[in-house]
Amino acid sequence: MKKRPVLILGARSDIGKATAHAFAASGHPVQLAARNADSLRADRSDIALRYDVEVTLHKFDALDLSSLTTFVECLPELPQIAICVVGLLGDQGQYERYPDTASRMIRSNFEGPACILGVLANRYEERGEGTLVGISSVAGERGRATNYFYGSAKAGFTAFLSGLRNRLTRKGVHVVTVLPGFVATRMTEGMELPAPLTTTPDWVAKAVLEAVKRKRDVVYVKPVWRYIMAIIRCIPERHFKTQNL
Repeated sequence: MKKRPVLILGARSDIGKATAHAFAASGHPVQLAARNADSLRADRSDIALRYDVEVTLHKFDALDLSSLTTFVECLPELPQIAICVVGLLGDQGQYERYPDTASRMIRSNFEGPACILGVLANRYEERGEGTLVGISSVAGERGRATNYFYGSAKAGFTAFLSGLRNRLTRKGVHVVTVLPGFVATRMTEGMELPAPLTTTPDWVAKAVLEAVKRKRDVVYVKPVWRYIMAIIRCIPERHFKTQNL
């Protein structure tokens, strides 16, 4: 049976490209969506030739909310799987000083991803099948002084995915929350990341592929993060607020 397309939202990111390769290698046609979709022409050719699958490019801006419904309507085929890799890390200090910068980050990590998955969720519910995947973050599991702007946005996205999963679980639609932890990408370049807690885009992509196949709900790409965050969540606030985390 011919496999249906996988839509990668935020396909210019390192994780987006790795995920496209992982699903194409499994025989899925791929729809690559990004603000500057034309910059992915070389990637489209590479993936199509390497895996002998159809690859299409689509202009997509998660922050242009008025365009999201039209974007989905204009896809050549409603995908079987949609994976949202849209996100922005940035600098906590900048967010503390410049509200407009903080707003863009929050919209990039929560509002845009939630809204596009919401549009797709309605189509999947009507069809009675499909899989939605959101790349969130362990940073959303508790607010920390060093990244509470980013963490709060990811917390919102994680809560959204949980609610969406609860809404659609009896509608034939599967919703996956992926929590990578530290990932060595262009976005984290220059940061000192602890090697035992850091993964790669390829490992994230493999985790997403496996989660979709096994219909898992919440995935910690590095399983150790499940235990680390369980401990962090249990620290009483009176003690937690004194920690430099």
